Amino acid sequence: MRWLRNLQWRQWRTYLPVALMLVGLLTLAYVGSEYFAMYREQKSLAAEWAQQERDRMARVSEQTNKQERTNDGIIRLQIPKIDLDAYVLEGSGHKQLKLGVGRITTTAIPGENGNAVVTAHRDTFFRHIVELKKGDEIIVRRNGERMVFQMNGNKIVKPTDISVLKQTEDPELTLITCYPTYYIGPAPERLVVFSKLVSRGPDNEVVANK
Repeated sequence: MRWLRNLQWRQWRTYLPVALMLVGLLTLAYVGSEYFAMYREQKSLAAEWAQQERDRMARVSEQTNKQERTNDGIIRLQIPKIDLDAYVLEGSGHKQLKLGVGRITTTAIPGENGNAVVTAHRDTFFRHIVELKKGDEIIVRRNGERMVFQMNGNKIVKPTDISVLKQTEDPELTLITCYPTYYIGPAPERLVVFSKLVSRGPDNEVVANK
């Protein structure tokens, strides 16, 4: 039956490239759909952010003597060193991290007293935070304010190390992602970037009508 085995092998050799091509196409389609969902969510948040900023400026111009402040619920995170500009979602579960940067809701809101902790995947928004050095700026724009945090250190920890969530008296911002950044498969460690608030003031950026 040697001739039969040879025939079967020739058939496999014929169809194997096609099968591998189909697997590759399905993989690309899946990855593409994930990135498209993330892009669409960030675009939606950007439009909502712009509208809320226009509404806020309108309220300020109409009520200049009123001191009431409202929380618009959207945080914009910018890191010029690595060209990051993202909108932060509330929560750090699979759903949030699939679409953007997520804030761990048991920690402080960025800019308020305490340690605000945000996290994102190492292969999307936080791919390059490993490049940050002491003194690099991390900008948070929220509720009509522009707050500048300055990186003051980083470290590698195990996923079970919750000391990085420890609260502080002064406003601090902590970024977390999986590590090593280019590890194949589930990464065994976490990269943690620490920063402290160094300045804050009105967010005077003009929001264009869209």
